[in-house]
Amino acid sequence: MNHSWKLTRLGDVLRSVSRPAPVSPEKTYILVGAHWYAKGLYVKEQKSGTAIQARTLFQIKEGDFVYNRLFAWKGSFAVATKDVDGCFVSNEFPCFVPLDTVDSKFLWFYFSRSSAWSEALGLSSGSTPTSRNRLKEEQFLNMELRLPPVDEQRRVASQVDTLAVKIAEARILKGQAAEETNLLSRASSNEVYRELAEKHGLKRLDNLCDSITDGDHNTPHFIDEGVRFIFVGNVSSGHLHFADCKCVSPEYFSRLTPQRVPKRGDILYSAVGATLGVPAVVETNEPFCFQRHIAILRPQLRLLVPRYAWHMLRSRTVFEKAWSYTTGTAQPTVPLRAIKALEIPAPAVGEQQRIATYLDGLEAKVDDLKTLQSESAAQLDSLMPSILSKAFRGEL
Repeated sequence: MNHSWKLTRLGDVLRSVSRPAPVSPEKTYILVGAHWYAKGLYVKEQKSGTAIQARTLFQIKEGDFVYNRLFAWKGSFAVATKDVDGCFVSNEFPCFVPLDTVDSKFLWFYFSRSSAWSEALGLSSGSTPTSRNRLKEEQFLNMELRLPPVDEQRRVASQVDTLAVKIAEARILKGQAAEETNLLSRASSNEVYRELAEKHGLKRLDNLCDSITDGDHNTPHFIDEGVRFIFVGNVSSGHLHFADCKCVSPEYFSRLTPQRVPKRGDILYSAVGATLGVPAVVETNEPFCFQRHIAILRPQLRLLVPRYAWHMLRSRTVFEKAWSYTTGTAQPTVPLRAIKALEIPAPAVGEQQRIATYLDGLEAKVDDLKTLQSESAAQLDSLMPSILSKAFRGEL
């Protein structure tokens, strides 16, 4: 680090400022909060004076350096921007005016690092280790950092800002690529669905399955160990998993009808909420049961190949048809009778198997793309901490 970077106490470069505003019942106040992890200030709500319990609020101005005493350890540090100029905060938000010897954005980037949050945690005190942990102004202003001359601060902050913008752009592109990857998977199924529908026509699911039913409508008593009990979240990815499932007694499980006890080759179908219309093939022989918002389809194997059915149910056409049947607004649900009425093309089993193998191959490629995207996301997540670390070692 360059010798021009001098160890400096925050109290020597920040001036405490307080703009108290007595709360008036006749006025309306725009209240501001601070995001965790140095993500900036945000407008939290607008309230009339009659709805505010505090007697006094404090006005902030553009350029103020602000932090939340309670959540300094979570990185609630920010510089007030133009969009919150003139808004109000509670007395838990000390405000400071940066002096000419410090650049506010440089200081904000300094407090965007996890090491600064850890230091804040060590200096905080309160009745509980977390939720009531306060970083008081005295401790904050006694914190020290190495500061270069202000022109160098601005240069470093500008470089970090430029790199941060590029990372944000890369995140947007990654998000678009992830969405396109998901669409690619559904588009393949939908294209095959349309071609097969023209060639073979359509058949109702209840004519292709031995049974279609839902889970037990009675809420079971959950226990620590027993037979696993899953929810819609356990099929929301399109693949069955048992993370965060609960357990029921063997006695409860034994009372279920055979149609409600999944076996290998059955298809579980989410019938409610944001996961509605998502199928998952059962690929285990281990016993488990499920909530009533999941339907269980038991294909007639001489008529319907489970993996083929999975792809057809994921097609955009069937997905949209299922949603068109929904009831309820707060929690859309597709009734069991509507699931039975869903239609898919049903060529000969041999052709279904060939199509399923082809679509499974495409799905494997999509999964490979998702893995690469996940790795690139992790790399993006590590970039900003690395950049900030270099910046405050004087290496930018």
